[in-house]
Amino acid sequence: MQRRNFLQAVGTATALSATVRESAANVIESAPRRVGVIGTGWYGKCDLTQLLNVAPVEVVSLCDVDSKMLSEAADLVEARQSSKKRPRTYSDYRKMLAEKDIDLCIIGTPDHWHALPMIEAVKAGADVYVQKPTGVDVVESHAMLAAARKYDKVVQVGTQRRSTPHLIDAKNKVIKEGLLGNVAFAEVCCYYHMRSRENPPNQSPPSNLDYEMWTGPAPMLPYCGLQHPRKWRAFMEYGNGIVGDMCVHMLDMVRWALELDWPKRVTSSGGIMVDKKSRANISDTQTATFEFDDLDIVWTHRSWGHAPDPEYPWAAFIYGDKGTLKMSVNKWEFLPRGGGEKLSGSAVFEFDKYPSDVPDKEALRLEQHVASAIRGHMLDWLAAVDSRGKPVADIEQGHISSASCILANLSMQLDRTLQWDAENHKVIGDDEANAMLAREYRAPWVHPTADSV
Repeated sequence: MQRRNFLQAVGTATALSATVRESAANVIESAPRRVGVIGTGWYGKCDLTQLLNVAPVEVVSLCDVDSKMLSEAADLVEARQSSKKRPRTYSDYRKMLAEKDIDLCIIGTPDHWHALPMIEAVKAGADVYVQKPTGVDVVESHAMLAAARKYDKVVQVGTQRRSTPHLIDAKNKVIKEGLLGNVAFAEVCCYYHMRSRENPPNQSPPSNLDYEMWTGPAPMLPYCGLQHPRKWRAFMEYGNGIVGDMCVHMLDMVRWALELDWPKRVTSSGGIMVDKKSRANISDTQTATFEFDDLDIVWTHRSWGHAPDPEYPWAAFIYGDKGTLKMSVNKWEFLPRGGGEKLSGSAVFEFDKYPSDVPDKEALRLEQHVASAIRGHMLDWLAAVDSRGKPVADIEQGHISSASCILANLSMQLDRTLQWDAENHKVIGDDEANAMLAREYRAPWVHPTADSV
């Protein structure tokens, strides 16, 4: 397929339109599905409450290693679900899944805890919604894909740009209509000052946190207060830095918009260039190039300084010879070359239909402009569960975007370009890089592989 002209190349839309999203609700079975949640922090609750908004489900089980967070989530569910029943609570996901009585499982844990619970959930018979990125190394991410296929389960990844109403609109009105013309370059970026700048001392974990279980297969670092909640993103031991957190969204969005598969080569450079005093060990400056057929996508992040385009600090820019498409979580704009009609759209807010979006912003820190995207993603997942088809952010698509970002970090670490063999899941001619595709797991946890699931 020629990637440079998308008028003919882009076929049937992969995302649900507003009409299809509404009709998806009609195929949901009348009997409430039983839901379990592993990880009841920020996005675990955001995802769950939006599922409750669009589907007649019964939340029966919650799991978290923070007893305080777990109790608060149980209170929220008891108040919001129609049955007013309080879900069972667990501190170990294995005990929750051993009940084998849930139909749907949401996984909202830190990144280093995505792979093992997702694999065990599909083995236990559940269809899964797992947050991005799929894993913290390529091998465990590939194992997640293998498990979903082996156990014939529908797995949706939380790359919800694919279900964002205004971005679906941009794809339909600009890309599918051929308004960009020939496309050979795209930029994706994040200039949020989101990297922790703190340097706290070692301290004892709070009594409500099981830090041993929280750490799980990751290296056991001294607890310093940044690990929980949310600031664990400061450490490569638990994730993949800003590339794994933010690039995965924008790279995935462009891949979806232009119907791209795997990159052939990945090159990245950067490091800690400015903020050398904080405890964080993720890069504060990084550039990565993802080379596809006839198309390069270049990522840049800086957690310091100004964004080149202040209106698009976390965004994608797709350049065609007939115009440029700007896309972010808040809006999109099409700027034609040589005159012509400018097009634009913005995030969909549905406060009248879903008034809980407003009070949620304090209790859940709900990103209000993303609420409609989460709902669309949930409806798409449920429709795929009913049809036994693939959702728009199927685990394979999540694996491609996540693994590509992991390869970018490996390229930066090794200071060389990595040529990727997608069929064999290997870096071509680079034994050192291939040895780094799987991180070492802390005992007694066992690293999954595509052959072992």
